[in-house]
Amino acid sequence: MIIGIVAFLTVVDLFATQAILPTLTRAYDVSPAAMGFAVNASTIGMALAGLGIALVSRRIDRRRGILVSLMLLSIPTALLAVAPTLAVFTGLRILQGLCMASAFTLTLAYLAERSSARDAVAASAAYITGNVASNLFGRLLSAAVAEHWGLATNFYLFAALNLLGALLVAVSLRRAVPMERPAMARSPLSIWTEHLRNRPLRASFGVGFCILFAFIGTFTFVNFVLVRAPLAIGPMQLGFVYFVFLPAILTTPLAGRAAHRFGTRKTVGGALLLAALGLPLLLLPNIVAVLVGLALIGVGTFFAQAAATGFIGRAATTDRGSASGIYLACYFGGGLVGTALLGQVFDGLGWEACVFGIGIALAAGMALAFCLKKHSKPAEAPGA
Repeated sequence: MIIGIVAFLTVVDLFATQAILPTLTRAYDVSPAAMGFAVNASTIGMALAGLGIALVSRRIDRRRGILVSLMLLSIPTALLAVAPTLAVFTGLRILQGLCMASAFTLTLAYLAERSSARDAVAASAAYITGNVASNLFGRLLSAAVAEHWGLATNFYLFAALNLLGALLVAVSLRRAVPMERPAMARSPLSIWTEHLRNRPLRASFGVGFCILFAFIGTFTFVNFVLVRAPLAIGPMQLGFVYFVFLPAILTTPLAGRAAHRFGTRKTVGGALLLAALGLPLLLLPNIVAVLVGLALIGVGTFFAQAAATGFIGRAATTDRGSASGIYLACYFGGGLVGTALLGQVFDGLGWEACVFGIGIALAAGMALAFCLKKHSKPAEAPGA
């Protein structure tokens, strides 16, 4: 429960801003692609932070690192309230990403190092469930506050939530046992090389890239489709659209159990197939069909993300913290590429072409999922 709340307060800023994308586009007088890139520029910081944590993972106290990251996160969040230009807004989102990913990566490492292989998957699923909840309630809160009290109040409120997350970490997470260091410490480069030679681990990095590519491509640009004809819903109604994440909140905690019963390959591949089934519904001029399609994509991508995240800690043969960092760098890198590439597709070719691009990413993720099999000891085989 605590882990889920920490996850919620860590990444609540990441997607909440998407609920007010049309409002921000008007406020800064820019194109949907430009505003979509600025809002999702947090993924630049997140990818960089993931790589940075991967380099220095062994030197960072997990609990202290999470605490400091959340405290620092509140600063750029509050400054977004007074960002004078789109360039400044983009820079602050990058800083947010640096802090969010540092907390995110260190929490995953904390869970992997303090849990058994089986418990680590369940703990990771709980953490991703908090992530899902932040997608729903963060967007709802952002839409409501921005409409009734303005954009500035919205960002100040989320800065306060970041500080609440830091307080929760301070009072709830146990101090981590210092990690044992080998007499001959290995260089980060040799550890990275070992990770990248690990075929199942390497495939999981690609799966992560495809998941956020598809997710951000869907939930960034669908906002502009929803507010224009023929759907033409208002700003507050746009916030309520994100109740489509409610089914994912209920299903994501089951990802760990599914991975143990059916294997990570089938779990991730099946979840991404479910997400792909929602894509045709996004093209229909009917709000109910679109909502069902979004719900399927939400359930599928979050289920796949939870299973893939839990797989990292079991597949890594050394330094789980750096493996988590590389995974998250690839994951958020997929979000960045998805925003940039699909933004141009959306502006130039329209929503149908954008949906086709999302489908390609999901298909690639399903293909990579076939490699997610850990060569483990017999006793660990059910978790493969």
